[in-house]
Amino acid sequence: MRFTSDPPRPPRSEGARESYHHGNLREALITAALALIAERGPAGFTFAEVARAAGVSAAAPYRHFRDRNALVAEIARQGFERFATLLEDAWNTAKPDPVAAIENCGRAYLAFARREPAAYAAMFEPGFPLEDDANLLRASDNAFNVVRRAAEAACADWRGKGSRPPPMMVALHIWALSHGIAALFVGRTDALRRKLPMAPEDLLEAGLLIYLQSLGLSAA
Repeated sequence: MRFTSDPPRPPRSEGARESYHHGNLREALITAALALIAERGPAGFTFAEVARAAGVSAAAPYRHFRDRNALVAEIARQGFERFATLLEDAWNTAKPDPVAAIENCGRAYLAFARREPAAYAAMFEPGFPLEDDANLLRASDNAFNVVRRAAEAACADWRGKGSRPPPMMVALHIWALSHGIAALFVGRTDALRRKLPMAPEDLLEAGLLIYLQSLGLSAA
């Protein structure tokens, strides 16, 4: 998928050489794109603008990425990998108990959104379906699976009445609640961030506690 604002790849004549020699062009392009995402959002720039920001010719980015979507997908994929690691560390195999571990995952979710707002925006607002890039979809699934395993552990410890809550539903609710608070109150810029009379972490913790208790799940 190509954004309509992207020009077609410029042709290169036989023997043409890049006038700008970069030690690590791939990383330079990612860094430039992250800065543009932080300023304009994932869909707010063209491939040519990334090249200019990195100080290379318009043809240079095609050495590493098919188009701007492939570049955004790589930023999002790397972000999801770091995100999954952070969630995994926070969950810590359901220690000290499954519900407390879920709360830790929620705090880690917000911490990542606050620490890496540009990567977070690329991960959740790339401008194209995750299914367009198999590696990105896999990385996204791996991050969600940490929350799913946390929900499974909590539901396995359920002692309520009636039917045990389905772990996938619980995982999706936890993910949605965490993402909603991150999107509203830990935005990319002050202009996009809604004001709160409390810390977003406190709001999320209270929301998770009310939700989990309503299902018959509570901390030890």
